[in-house]
Amino acid sequence: MDKLRQTIKWVVYALLMVNWCYYIFDDWRAAQHTVAEGASLAEWTNAFATSLDELAWFAMLFLFEAETYWLDDEALTKLKRLAFVILRFFCYGFLAHTVYAYSFNLYELMHTVVMPTVNSACDLVGQDFSFVRNLVYTTIDATTCNSVSAAGALYQIGDSSVVTDLAGLDEMTFLGYIDIQDAIVWLAVVLIIELVILLQEKGTSEGPLITTTSWATFALYGVLICHALIWAWKGHWVYGWDQLLWIGGFAAIEMNLSEWRDDLIEEAAPT
Repeated sequence: MDKLRQTIKWVVYALLMVNWCYYIFDDWRAAQHTVAEGASLAEWTNAFATSLDELAWFAMLFLFEAETYWLDDEALTKLKRLAFVILRFFCYGFLAHTVYAYSFNLYELMHTVVMPTVNSACDLVGQDFSFVRNLVYTTIDATTCNSVSAAGALYQIGDSSVVTDLAGLDEMTFLGYIDIQDAIVWLAVVLIIELVILLQEKGTSEGPLITTTSWATFALYGVLICHALIWAWKGHWVYGWDQLLWIGGFAAIEMNLSEWRDDLIEEAAPT
């Protein structure tokens, strides 16, 4: 049974790597529309926030896997534990950057105003503008300008050369809220795992705090599944699929913690 479980776990990890490659391509494709020539490093990191976020999650998953399954308690010296803490600290920095990037994008959306001198998308032909709807970018040219939107009023998003109409703006704002909420919920999940690891390293395997963390994790996974369903409903099947894979990846960490707890309980049981 354990062999089957380990096989499934590594299949999930491999599929997550495939998804990461897709996200790099997806961020690069969107950056062709959202990042202007001569953009700053901060603008480029914001454009590739999802890819950087995935990279940090891979590092976090590897560290948790090593600490909860590969290495036993005797192998985890104080120096190694400190190294794990430092590495995870850097990962948290990347994850915090993701929350910042998503918040900045949402701020721009919430402060977007109507372009005063534009009556239709065809007024922007030849100016290197793109129209976005539901995270899909279309270059505005003589062929596409009449089909991208029937609305007259257009909104320019920040200083970029990307525009949308009111329906598109509302849609992107909604998805922006989901992105931020999702990033924060995932941070809550890993902080709970950190707490459980700390408790079990101190020999705590049962009690109200362990029970509370288990129920809290289930509730957070429920929220994340709702996000996956929302992305699927909006037609972003890869995002929904990726979310479910990551839940599976961290469920594997939860199983490692559960096995560790069983070992602690067995060791504490009277002979």
